[in-house]
Amino acid sequence: MFQSPRGTADILPQEQALWSYVRSKLTYSADLFGYQRIDTPIFEDTALFSRTVGEETDIVQKEMYSFEDRGGQSLTLRPEGTAAVCRAYLQHGLHNLAQPQRLYYLCPMFRYDRPQAGRFRQFNQFGIEAIGESDAIIDLEVIQLAIHSMSNLGLQNMRLVLNNIGDHSDRKNYIDALKEHLATHTSNMGEDDRRRYETNPLRVLDSKELSQETFIDLAPKSADFLGVDAKDHWEELLGYLELMGISYTLDHKLVRGLDYYTRTVFEIHPAVTGAQSAVCAGGRYDGLFEELGGKSTPGIGFAAGIERLILNLQTQTYEGGISAKKPLILCYNGIPAKNDAIKLAETLRSEDQLVLLAPNRSLKSQLRFASGTEANLVLIIGENELREGNITCRDMSRGDQLVIPRSDLLNYLKQNT
Repeated sequence: MFQSPRGTADILPQEQALWSYVRSKLTYSADLFGYQRIDTPIFEDTALFSRTVGEETDIVQKEMYSFEDRGGQSLTLRPEGTAAVCRAYLQHGLHNLAQPQRLYYLCPMFRYDRPQAGRFRQFNQFGIEAIGESDAIIDLEVIQLAIHSMSNLGLQNMRLVLNNIGDHSDRKNYIDALKEHLATHTSNMGEDDRRRYETNPLRVLDSKELSQETFIDLAPKSADFLGVDAKDHWEELLGYLELMGISYTLDHKLVRGLDYYTRTVFEIHPAVTGAQSAVCAGGRYDGLFEELGGKSTPGIGFAAGIERLILNLQTQTYEGGISAKKPLILCYNGIPAKNDAIKLAETLRSEDQLVLLAPNRSLKSQLRFASGTEANLVLIIGENELREGNITCRDMSRGDQLVIPRSDLLNYLKQNT
């Protein structure tokens, strides 16, 4: 038998209610903050990601699904959302509209990564991008939106982790100091981390293999190497967080895995920590637009994986009563009753009732079908009901039933469904 490809998952009907709940809650948070939805193509020019995400990142080096189309162009299934949104911002002249542009997306992403709990090769992501504002007030807004999104879902005991990795122009002195510190510890590094040490030392701080090493904890802090502008921006943001009573933890090892980040970077973690604990992460990317051939444009955003959010909801033994609306089942006995049931189903659907017609079998088999759907209420039409203008309503949870006039049916359903 065929199986779904490794690192992918089917979302079965019984899981859809939870997925719909998560999507609707995230969309509500975005709407509440005035963000508008944007959808970009599922694949883009490969260079869009290699140029912005970074040639030496794990995404570009190991994880992208790239292919050559029949015209010889190299295309890549979207591994992350920010670069594509920024491309659309430039292509469609969104810089000519009121700034900042507040955008969000809900869509699938693709990375050839080792599958594990909450991490898939095809995964779904909720993302926010605020483009065109440099003031720290927009950093605060994006962080507030991230916190609101998690809280609105019902996730509890979330903690905000922050760092500032400075501007690209500030970073040389910091990288020199970091390389000097790491130089005596390269023998403790694996092949990947030694390569990162040579090409992008900040990524060594982000290494999962070295996360418990003392020399990583003792590494120089990027926040100590900020230029005047970045430092003022950082202090302003921390002041806003204090003003709003938002607690946070500073972590100098937090650098994020993409090259386009500048200044503010942050993650939101559940109380139970682990290698895959972050449920939401993001930061500033003030130099990204120049990499795309545009003029200097500030931006900040975050992304959250839907699968990981759902995993955390389940881990926290979420009991929010999320379930699909159960349909009414229309059962019938005989051809005239069947024809009447067809018409009644259409009438009830016009009143926003979810209705399923039982299959054309014996009444006993139809009731067995209704029981299998876990329906709460079954409507039965037979010869007596047709003749007398009534309908029999059976409560499947209690096992009792009553006969009501057809004219009272809608009122009965509004009170009992």
